[in-house]
Formats: sequence, structure tokens, C-alpha cells
Amino acid sequence: MVSLPHPYVLHAAVSAPCLCCRKGKDQFDNLEKHTQWGIDVLEKYIKFVKERTEIELSYAKQLRNLSKKYQPKKNSKEEEEYRYTSTRAFLATLNEMNDYAGQHEVISENMTSLITGELTRYVQELKQERKSHFHDGRKAQQHIETCWKQLEASKRRFERDCKEADRAQQYFEKMDADINVTKADVEKARQQAQLRHQMAEDSKAEYSSTLQKFNNEQHEHYYTHIPNIFQKIQEMEERRIVRIGESMKTFAEVDRQVIPIIGKCLDEITKAAEAVDHKNDSQMVIEAFKSGFEPPGDIDFEDFTQPMKRTVSESSLSNSRGDGKSEPKFGSKSKGKLWPFIKKNKIIETLLGTKLSLKLGAGPEDFSNLPPEQRRKKLQQKVDELNRDIQKEMDQRDALTKMKDVYIKNPQMGDAASVDHRLAELGQNIEKLRLEVQKFEGWLAEVEGRLPARTEQSRRQSGVYEAQNPSGVNSCAQDRESSPDGSYTEEQSQETEMKVPATDFDDEFDDEEPLPTIGTCKALYTFEGQNEGTISVAEGEMLYVIEEDKGDGWTRIRRNEDEEGYVPTSYVEVYLDKNAKDVHKPLQKISE
Repeated sequence: MVSLPHPYVLHAAVSAPCLCCRKGKDQFDNLEKHTQWGIDVLEKYIKFVKERTEIELSYAKQLRNLSKKYQPKKNSKEEEEYRYTSTRAFLATLNEMNDYAGQHEVISENMTSLITGELTRYVQELKQERKSHFHDGRKAQQHIETCWKQLEASKRRFERDCKEADRAQQYFEKMDADINVTKADVEKARQQAQLRHQMAEDSKAEYSSTLQKFNNEQHEHYYTHIPNIFQKIQEMEERRIVRIGESMKTFAEVDRQVIPIIGKCLDEITKAAEAVDHKNDSQMVIEAFKSGFEPPGDIDFEDFTQPMKRTVSESSLSNSRGDGKSEPKFGSKSKGKLWPFIKKNKIIETLLGTKLSLKLGAGPEDFSNLPPEQRRKKLQQKVDELNRDIQKEMDQRDALTKMKDVYIKNPQMGDAASVDHRLAELGQNIEKLRLEVQKFEGWLAEVEGRLPARTEQSRRQSGVYEAQNPSGVNSCAQDRESSPDGSYTEEQSQETEMKVPATDFDDEFDDEEPLPTIGTCKALYTFEGQNEGTISVAEGEMLYVIEEDKGDGWTRIRRNEDEEGYVPTSYVEVYLDKNAKDVHKPLQKISE
């Protein structure tokens, strides 16, 4: 009788690997989730850096626009204001802020190239590597599962054959013990039992071989293949961690690299701020607005106890509007007119051309509307500008002359006669510019006292002195030039006061008949005539015109028989009537 082992003994020995396979598969799932999370973190960091670069670019753009917004416009009044140290410091700040913005652009560019671009390429490579490792892992898992299934099939077949052999053995023993069964039936049962036992032995051998093969595959799977795959995944994950750490370090280094340059920008701003010199700026203001006028002299005491003994001083100024009635008379029928020193606001208004410049436009060519010092500066600037233009024209003429010489020596290079017309034009231009220079130099010399000149108006004012005191002609208190825009200048002589002796001529002058009216005028603006020879008018007031503007920017008007004087021509609108008679009718104020 053949003795066979119990089939469940071997079954128990091979039932454990199924659980290990399931656990291995679970670990692959966990690793797959973790590595995907790592890639997500990397992509999130890339997005963070990209947004940072966009912020840097936007900030740089805003800084540049801010700097450009406050830059002085070329050929404008703002550009002239930047000659002061404080405004130059501000301009330096604007320029440094522009460089400061450039460093933020550098930060953006470096982060884009060194971090965003590099990490984006690395993420693509990482995804491919991760996909390859997990593909190998799934393939190993499938292979061990296939081996496991083959083992299970061999084991079930061996178990079935063992059971069949056991039943065949029991049947043979039963037949052998039964005396009623023929010998042939017993032999047949015995042969059947032996066949089943042989099949069970063959299944056993096959199962044993399959089991040994599975154990070898399982050992290779858990001790070689899977550890290698896990090691590669671990190295991949560690490289990812190292790479993101290096990127963060680069993130800081990109900022740190521009800190020295940004520090230099700030140092330049500090240096410009420290260069601000309040004394220098104040001196520049003084030089810019210095008028060159001498302060008015003391007002002489007028002794009314001695008739007609009055001290006349052209440089004296009236302190109140009520003094207008006692203003001295000077020999022609026009009263004296002086620069209004007392009302500083009116001087500033005239210099800046608020109402007058809006009405009449630019000043005269000789800048006679400016105070002496300002006029001298403007004339000097004009002379320098004309000299530069002359130099440019001469340089062009010299260049063309050399070109003509070359053409004469080498006719094949060009026609020498082709430049004659241009040379003639340049010669004419140079001659015109030289005449202009002479003209402005004459005016400049006049201002500086090298070429003393007297205008028609000044001669008209000082006619009495020339007639009565020939030796004192050159000691006139002031000569004045006026321009059509209502502003004027005065040239101070060495003497500021002069006594006029009482004569019979003065009595005749005081008793002369008033000038006839030649028209009417309407005051466009209010004028405070607090200076000797002027009269105050209110806006909208209607007055009589008794003397036209002689080209000096002043019109003589009359309010009544006792009140007359000069006002700037640009302050009134004149209505001349050649047939007008000296009839004084009441005039009312009207509003514009």
C-alpha cells in the first residue's frame, strides 16, 4: 500500500506570499502618491517664482514711469529751474531711481533664467523618470503575481490528484476484503489505485518544481528587483528635494547680487542730498532776479513857506496817492514817470507778464522791458548764442571750402562750382549774424555804461534841465526806456537828486492851460499809481486821453481838471477822436 503526504501541508507552506504581494502593491501606491505630491510642490514653487518675476517687472515699470513723469521737459521753464542744488539733487534722485528700477528688472531676468526655466525643464525630466520607475515596479508586480497564480494552479492540481489516489486506494482495499468479488475485479481496482498514486506523484513533482521556482522568483522580487526600484525612486526624490533647495538658495542669491548696486544708487542719492547748498541757491536767486536799480534817495523837504522854492528829485517816490496833486513839472507838457518801487507786487506782475504778457505777447527785441541787470544777462545770452551760431556757420564754410579744394584738385570726385552757391549763402548768413551781434553788443554796452544813450522820452523829460542848466545835462537823475508792453527800465545816473531854481518860467508853467482831450479810454485793469507822475485808475473806469503813447508804453490821461497822469498803455483801451474837444463830461465806472 502506497502512503501519500497530506496535501494541505504543502498548501500551508505557500499561502503566506499572497499577503506580501498585496503589501508590496500598497507601498507602490503610497510611493506613487508621495512622488506626485513632490512634483506638485515643485510646480507650485515654479509658479511662485514666476509671479515674483512679474511683480519685479511691474515694480520696475512703475518706477521708470514715476521717474519719467517728474523729469524736466526739454526746452521748458522746468529745465531752467534745475540749476539749483536742491532741484539738481531731485534730478539725481530721479536718475538713480531709474537705475534702481533696472536692478529689479535684472532680478526678474535672472530668476526667470536661473530658476523658472531650469526647474520647468527639470520637472519634465522628473515626470519621465518617475513614470519609468513605476512602470518597472508594476511590471515586477505583475510577474510575481503570474508566478503566484502558476503555483496556485500546480498546488490545486496536486491536491486533486492526491484525493483521487486516496479514494482509489480505499476502493482497492474494499474490493480486496470482499470475498464475493472476483479476482479480476480486485486486480482492476489495484491497477487503478496504482495509476492514481502515480498521477499524484507526478503532480507532487510538478508542484515541488513550481514551488521552488516561485520561491526563487519571490526572493529575487523582494530582495533584488523591488529594492532596486525603490532605491531609484528614493534617489529621484532626493534629487528633487536637493534641486528645490538649490533653487531657493539661488532665489536669495539673485537678490543679494543686486544689493551692492542698489546700495550705490542709494549712496548717490545721499551724496546728491548732501550737496544741497542753501547759500548757493539763495545767491543764484539773487543773481537771477537782481534788477540793478539803485535804492531811491531820501525825499527832500518841500518848504511851502518860501513860494516856488521846491526841491525836485526825479528819484523820489510818493508814499501815498494823495501826493499826486503836488507833483513837480519838468519843462514839457508831459509829467515825470518813474519805476514803481513801492508796489512790489506790481513789479513782479509786470516782470512775469501776467496780464500784460497775455494781452500783448513777447517783449521787445532789446529786452528793454526788463530791469537793467536782467536786461544785461539776457543781452549777454543773446550775444553768446549768436556767436555760437556764427561759429557753426564758419565751421560749415571751412568744411565746404576744403571740399571745394578737393574737387578742384580731383575733378572726378565732384564739381567745385556746385558748392559756390552754398558758400555764398553761408557768407551772407555770417554777415547777418555779425550785424546782429553788433546790434546786441551795442545794447549791452549801453546797459553796462560803455555807450551812454538817451531815448526820446528821457530827452523829453529832461528838456527843462537842458534849457535852464546846460552844465547839468549829464547829471540828470534818471534815464528811462520803456517798451510797448507797459513795463520799463531805468538807468541810474551818478546823481539821484537835483534842485531846480525858482524862475519866472515855473510860474508860466504852473499857469499854463491844460492839454486838450484827444479821446477817451476805458481801464481794463486796476492800476495803483502811487509813483510820481502816475495816476491810479480802477477797472472799468472811463477817463479822458490827453496824450498818446509815444512808444514808451505810457498814455497820459485825465480824470478831471486837477487829476491827470500816466498809466501803462496796456492797462487801458483807448478810443481816439481827432475832432474831440476839451469838454469834460461826467464819466461813470462800468464793469467789463
